[in-house]
Amino acid sequence: MAAVQDQTAANAADDGPATSSGLYSRDLAPTKKEGRRWSAYNVFTLWGNDVHSLGNYAFAIGLFALGLSVWHILLAFAVASVLLFLLLTLSGYMGHKTGVPFPVMSRIAFGIKGAQIPAVVRGLVAIAWFGIQTYLASSVLSTLAKAISPGLSGLDDNSVLGLSTLGWITFLALWAVQVLIVSYGMELIRKYMAFAAPTILITMCALAIWMFLRADGSIALSTGHAPTGWDMWGEVLKSAALWVVIYGTFVLNFCDFTRSAKSRTAIVRGNLLGIPLNMLFFAGIVVVLSGAQFKLNGEILTSPEDVVRTIPNLFLLTVASLALIALTIAVNLMANFVAPIYALVNLFPRTLTFRRAGLVSAVIGLVILPWNLYDNPTVVNYFLGGLGALLGPVFGVVMADYWLIRKTRVNVPALYTDDRQGEYFYRRGVNLRAIASFVPAAAVAVVVALAPFFDALSGFSWFIGAALSAVTYLAVSDRRPPLHDVDGESIAVASD
Repeated sequence: MAAVQDQTAANAADDGPATSSGLYSRDLAPTKKEGRRWSAYNVFTLWGNDVHSLGNYAFAIGLFALGLSVWHILLAFAVASVLLFLLLTLSGYMGHKTGVPFPVMSRIAFGIKGAQIPAVVRGLVAIAWFGIQTYLASSVLSTLAKAISPGLSGLDDNSVLGLSTLGWITFLALWAVQVLIVSYGMELIRKYMAFAAPTILITMCALAIWMFLRADGSIALSTGHAPTGWDMWGEVLKSAALWVVIYGTFVLNFCDFTRSAKSRTAIVRGNLLGIPLNMLFFAGIVVVLSGAQFKLNGEILTSPEDVVRTIPNLFLLTVASLALIALTIAVNLMANFVAPIYALVNLFPRTLTFRRAGLVSAVIGLVILPWNLYDNPTVVNYFLGGLGALLGPVFGVVMADYWLIRKTRVNVPALYTDDRQGEYFYRRGVNLRAIASFVPAAAVAVVVALAPFFDALSGFSWFIGAALSAVTYLAVSDRRPPLHDVDGESIAVASD
């Protein structure tokens, strides 16, 4: 099979070296133009699902608990959405032009072997969160199961490796559903998101209206304990920065999706509807849910699950719970499943396909017992927080290299060859200048993110790391633009 791939995937240059089977597979190949099916609506549904995740609601509701008023929360999300629109559009353009997934994109700056570093970091973060998000969805399913059949409560009283029997049943059920969807590839993921997004938007909007009516048509605008003056504006900016940090993972591997976008216009329109407009819609739902609940009884929500559990009608409770579960599955598929799949395929292109890598990712997400990770704040804050802080420096290097040094000129076929004269071979397959820019910036970002002394700046660690790595990379790199700008059509094979 490898020999066939080598012959099929010859370099675009007439006298160029052959593509290496150790760097190429059907899933890593550039997406053909005729195989690009993602419209503006598909890009929008990606954000329509991801923005409304349970974790995002918990974060946003937490801003109300901190004392920020409704107007300050809306302002924080407005600032964050503008920043994300710009960052994600730039990142999305890279995927559309080259047609390659993130691990291959990383080869441009880090080298054909050095690219394993950012790909593995991104994949580790995603696998951990895949397990955690599946666990959160299984908790909703367990609650629904007990509401429908109270006799199942007896299965929720024991503990096996930290999870009850009912918890294991619901977790494994949702785990299997996600593995099944992924086994059919990116096309089924696209279709699932197209179905799930409107379902989620309608459900959450209906939930907000129901809460608004329960509160007699008005909401509390704050908890009455809001910071004032510069402290207030500091919290607004920090909240906006943290919201961008949450999407630091997606900013990196957005090209995994936009490599299948029909046009740049589709990316811009999808991002415009899905980020600024959809995020403000999301913020509006958050302030209505939080403000209505606080007006009703002076309590502060922790997540939409708190509202769902109060629904008195079993049918409506079932619909709302299933919507939240469908939402979490959609978020997992695009944010926490695709990235590790491509990272694993990139590591073992000769043996792993998209389907096999999906199963490996899912098994790892299971054996780490993610509920124990989630219930341990130290692990979440230091392990996942530390890994997350590394993503900013990776972004800084990749973007500085692509936009400022190469001026978007990329020799795509050269990304798949291990010839020593190849454009991205650098030194033994590693661009030492990229590593030298990444390592110190990553160290600074991790310290700022985790050290108590830098608590005031912790929310900005992603930006600090990205800026430091980009500036350093520009200072140490060869500023001469590349001579080649070659697409990947000659080696493109439609991905599974």
